[in-house]
Amino acid sequence: MSSFLNFYAASLKKNPKTTNAIMTGSLFGLGDALAQICFPSSQAKAVDANGEKSSAGYDIARTVRAVTYGSLIFSFIGDKWFKTLSTKVKFANKPAKHWSNLALRVGVDQLVFAPSCIPFYFGVLTLMEGQSLKDADEKIRAVWWDILKTNWTVWPAFQLINFSLVPVQHRLLAVNVLAIFWNTFLSYRNSEASNKNHQLPVEYPPVPE
Repeated sequence: MSSFLNFYAASLKKNPKTTNAIMTGSLFGLGDALAQICFPSSQAKAVDANGEKSSAGYDIARTVRAVTYGSLIFSFIGDKWFKTLSTKVKFANKPAKHWSNLALRVGVDQLVFAPSCIPFYFGVLTLMEGQSLKDADEKIRAVWWDILKTNWTVWPAFQLINFSLVPVQHRLLAVNVLAIFWNTFLSYRNSEASNKNHQLPVEYPPVPE
């Protein structure tokens, strides 16, 4: 693990944007792969001639979309956001690591970034699937609030630790490690929300089948 972190740190210093793009895209892809393997959605099931359900196979294009979103879109947005939080969001009369500044950063992150990032994710993925802006709007309206509430049960405590203990250049990596599981959840929800005949409420988490 230490050798990997050393390699990552060296790569981040030499090629920060490329390193973040590769790492973020890889972890988004891993999250989607886990979602497809562990929690196959209703869209991944077909009905054979005997009326029985059977697997429709692994959707490679879905994983490619996840990798593309993570590497070419979210890696740059996330990196810029965490640097902005670290340098711009603070009380001028308080030390950077004072508890009030940590609370401020977590609050801004969860009340500004999270509410906008969730619909952005679902909107972009819907368009990448070849659907329309109307489809994207309908999907966002169907899932946004429930997923945001779930987000608030997971991320605030983690971000408090992240902002207080992790160096700013590694915060996106820390987020992406936890996001393996979060992206698994989001990918599953995106797939389910894409199937208008099978939209599950977020309060009932996916169960392996």
